[in-house]
This record gives sequence, C-alpha cells and structure tokens, in this order.
Amino acid sequence: MTPNGNDEANLWKTTIIVSTSLRNHDAIRMLGAQQHRIRFSDSVEPGALVFPLSGTAFLIVNPQELPEGLEASDVFDRIKKFVQVHRNSFLLLQASFYGKKELEALSVIQQRFLGSSLRVLPVRSHADAVKGMLTIAKATSKPYVERVRERMSQARAHIIESSPVWEMLRDRMLW
Repeated sequence: MTPNGNDEANLWKTTIIVSTSLRNHDAIRMLGAQQHRIRFSDSVEPGALVFPLSGTAFLIVNPQELPEGLEASDVFDRIKKFVQVHRNSFLLLQASFYGKKELEALSVIQQRFLGSSLRVLPVRSHADAVKGMLTIAKATSKPYVERVRERMSQARAHIIESSPVWEMLRDRMLW
C-alpha cells in the first residue's frame, strides 16, 4: 500500500497494443478505465494484446470458438501463429463456467501446444483476464523484474546470514 492508501498495482500504467478485433471488448474498456495507453493495430493477431515493455502477449479465446469435435480448426492455426510470433505467449481461455466441454478444450489445447512457449490460463470473467494480464505484464516489465531480483538477492543474503548451518560453519572456521 502507498501512503495515500492506494494499492501500488493501481498506479502502474503501461502501453498495450491491441488487435482491432477487440475494439469493443469489455476487457479493453476495463484497461482503458485504469488509464493504460491502448493502441489498436491491424497487424496484431485477432484477439491478441501485446505488452511491449514486458515482452508478453495474450490471446483471448472463448471455448465456443472451438469446433465441436476439437479437430483441426482456424483457431488452432491462429494459436500456432501467435506462439510463433510471440516468444512469451499466454492464452486466456475465457469461460464463465468450466463444464465438460470447456475442460476438454483446455486439455486439447494444452496437449497440442505441449513443449511450446504457450502458457494457458483459464479465466472466468473479463475482470479475471485483466487482472491476470496486468499481474504478469507488471511482474515481467523491466523495472519490476530488477526490483524482484534485488529483493530475492536481499532475502537470500538474509537467509544465509541467519541460517544456523552458516553460523555453525562460521564458528568452526574461527577455531
């Protein structure tokens, strides 16, 4: 929390390059309401959002877009192209309810893209999708990555300094 009571995450603002196909999507409205800079582009894969400062990209897919038998489809080709273009890629599988069909779709996507850089995140709502994207993008953006590394280094040093094993070794070395 900051001194004025606001959550620090709410103060973080970034630029997001968004597919023009998402121009009227609720998630984009939510991002805009949080004062993020939204740039629409025809060159971004339909359904995709790119966070250039963190090097992450997200593709929003609704299980209803998938064919009934989950055989090869345009959606899988779109996902494959997305993974090839974006090194740090996330697929947001958005469904308000995860029944048998949605879980089967999740499983098929995970199996089909096993071994690729794609990470699949099931989300239930637009708010969940926005929260997940912002959390990942913020955690992987340069200033925050450096801050996390610094904190990890400090924590490691503190653990080593206060470790009984290290104390015992120091005592033995002083003999």
